[in-house]
Amino acid sequence: MDLLSDADVAASLDYDAAIASQRLAFESLGRGEAQQAAKTAIRTGEDTVLSYLSRISPRHGPVAKLVSVNPGNADRGLASINATVLVLDAETGALTATMSGTTLTEIRTAAGSAVALDALAPAEADVLAVIGSGVQARAHVRALSRVRALTEVRIHSRDVARRESTAAELAAELELDVRAAGTPAEAVRDAAMVVACTLSPDPVVPTADLAPGATVVSVGSFEPHRREVDRDLLRTADAIVVDDVDTATHHAGPIMTALETGDLDRDGLTPLGAILTAQAPGRKSAEDRIFYNSVGIGVQDAAAALAVLGLL
Repeated sequence: MDLLSDADVAASLDYDAAIASQRLAFESLGRGEAQQAAKTAIRTGEDTVLSYLSRISPRHGPVAKLVSVNPGNADRGLASINATVLVLDAETGALTATMSGTTLTEIRTAAGSAVALDALAPAEADVLAVIGSGVQARAHVRALSRVRALTEVRIHSRDVARRESTAAELAAELELDVRAAGTPAEAVRDAAMVVACTLSPDPVVPTADLAPGATVVSVGSFEPHRREVDRDLLRTADAIVVDDVDTATHHAGPIMTALETGDLDRDGLTPLGAILTAQAPGRKSAEDRIFYNSVGIGVQDAAAALAVLGLL
């Protein structure tokens, strides 16, 4: 049995490989090959523990992940999200590998967003706005730079020092024009791609300031009480895409709220896998405003873990 640390995962899973694994995961789900159990969550105060179980096809072994989300860790100088992944053999069910899932979750989440934006944003989209300046914000800029020739990246978060240091770090690392934005409106204005990477229970994306044709991705709206986007975005979006319809209707805060208020019905949700497998349209025109709610699903972990092990 292999025992892999976060460093081992990072060494085995670059962003190109991660993006390929996420494309395979969503395509497998779209074709009906993948299997996954319902995502489960237990909330205690501000902390949440999540569990996932899936396999991307009958040919691949099952993968399970346990995640703990502890927002208070930011004040402790610790990661807010920690995870562990188990991989079983496809035929015998024997434990093949145990790996730390923290880095895997970081990379696969950003890689999944890259797959979504590559499918949903116009081909010429080159300006990216990121709300948030933590681990996921940095990972998203790295991943999206692999699918788009970015000419400008704007980063906004409430912590001035952190957004400035994150922008400087990424500018030096990626040799891109990455700058800190003083307000959310300044960040998103004229940006073709907008990604929210926070754990906020309140909207952080100013819908009124979005450019026509913008594609908005929320990765922090993965629990019912987390809502990074407002009601207006759900009401005005030309398309609302989710990683998985069943998961989104039970876990994605903005989606659940829109269903409850009548601003949205279940038939208005399009799974990303259906778009990637040409079963459903994505963007219909350059002026379409598209919202993608990424809750995070088990097949993403399965594909990423198998890619780490070279089993895809």
